[in-house]
Amino acid sequence: MAHTVALVDDDRNILASVSMALEAEGFDVRTYSDGGEALRGLTQRPTDLAVLDIKMPRMDGIELLQRLRQTSHMPVIFLTSKDDEVDELMGLRLGADDYIKKPFSQRLLIERIRALLRRESLSREKEGGDPGQMIVRGALALDAARHACTWKGQTIDLTVTEFLLVKALAQRPGHVKNRDQLMDAAYGEHVYVDDRTIDSHIKRLRKKFKAVDEEFAQIETLYGVGYRYREG
Repeated sequence: MAHTVALVDDDRNILASVSMALEAEGFDVRTYSDGGEALRGLTQRPTDLAVLDIKMPRMDGIELLQRLRQTSHMPVIFLTSKDDEVDELMGLRLGADDYIKKPFSQRLLIERIRALLRRESLSREKEGGDPGQMIVRGALALDAARHACTWKGQTIDLTVTEFLLVKALAQRPGHVKNRDQLMDAAYGEHVYVDDRTIDSHIKRLRKKFKAVDEEFAQIETLYGVGYRYREG
């Protein structure tokens, strides 16, 4: 069954060209030219993944992502202008999984979409609760089969990227993971993102855990080196 991708952009030329490229690759594509229309459509009929432009009139991509994240954890890729550093960081903090700067290669976008969908599929393909899919580190419990995370018994809602980052760190407590290793764990070896992307995901992770436990301090920063999950 073909994956369904939502493409949201107020530039109709981008909608037309990118949707044609995606359909040629076997995706079902739903296009929206503004955020409000997209919110209504995606609330009624969710897709497997969404590609959102940040700069749109009325409801921009940032607000649309905020509204979507209230009910959905679908993978999201932002399209940003080359000077939109502040906006792309805000998007990552709100729960976007990736971003691509305009002008962009359609081939690169398709590769990023495939990578995110592949990770989403792998994280959910086993529903049987295989104990081998569980990672328990003190108060932390990760169930990879169900894409579930709890801290002290309380559910932490994580995006695919966030879940894979926590898993990579928690698998070997005390061992430092540099940013390149975390990129590979979260995005795969053939997809490049810059250091700032990983840092933004880590900040959002800490915020989510601190929302249920202000004392949470398990994810440690080693400046100039990387991150580690604290033992004990």
